[in-house]
Amino acid sequence: MTDKATAIELDRVTLRLGARTVLNDVSFTIRAGEFIGVLGPNGAGKTTLMRAILGLMPPSAGRLRVFGHEPHRADHQIGYLPQVRTVLPDLRLRGRDFIAASLHGERWGLPLHSRADRITINETLALVGAEELAERPLSDMSGGERQRLLLAQALIGRPRLLVLDEPLISLDARHQEIAIDVVRQACRERGITVLFSAHELNQLIGTLDRVLYLGNTQAVLGTVDEVITAPVLSALYGTEIRVVRAEGHIFVMARGRDVEHVEHQHEHGHEHGHAHDHGHGHHH
Repeated sequence: MTDKATAIELDRVTLRLGARTVLNDVSFTIRAGEFIGVLGPNGAGKTTLMRAILGLMPPSAGRLRVFGHEPHRADHQIGYLPQVRTVLPDLRLRGRDFIAASLHGERWGLPLHSRADRITINETLALVGAEELAERPLSDMSGGERQRLLLAQALIGRPRLLVLDEPLISLDARHQEIAIDVVRQACRERGITVLFSAHELNQLIGTLDRVLYLGNTQAVLGTVDEVITAPVLSALYGTEIRVVRAEGHIFVMARGRDVEHVEHQHEHGHEHGHAHDHGHGHHH
């Protein structure tokens, strides 16, 4: 019987994408209410693991449990923000209608909502500090503001678990901080468990309870001090890693280069084009 205080449990789980083994024989337990930063080199399986937790991809071996049950698609207990944002809907849509549309998974902009729905929508907008976006059209918002609405969308319906796949991509530093604060605040207020994948540890250091680092088909879960060490990360990167701590920051170095930074540049350079972050003018 799974303990009530357990949110996610992997017992000797193997995940495969086609012929490639992404995670091999991995076991760990995440407690309810924990804020977990998910890190690791590109291709280490952050998105694949999240998809498995969402019930979109069954393990090839082992047992995966979310709140004591096998994961299933469209679980209302889980709020999800995917890394690849789908094309935004009609940009004339107001913030409130955008959130409302996700309430029952219905067509965009159906204006018929009960009083309870309206209260839920207002509560959720307030939770992410987006009340002022309620009446504005999406076309009038910056990338940071739209990201806040996407977070509100993931939080609607009071999920117990929030799965955020690279929610900071393409936000500038100030909006990244705001996004982290919004998630931390919402989760503390509601006791939500959070999986927050990121490229870079430093932004999350003050927020994390523990870090889940993936690499080389393995996963290590622990505090920053337990996981962010040269021996652990060298094994996960499959190359000699140095960990340098300076002025409250941690740098993960390989051959004299900051691997987190280099990878970030590489993966999110020009292929993605950050078009979705440049709203029409940034209104503050």
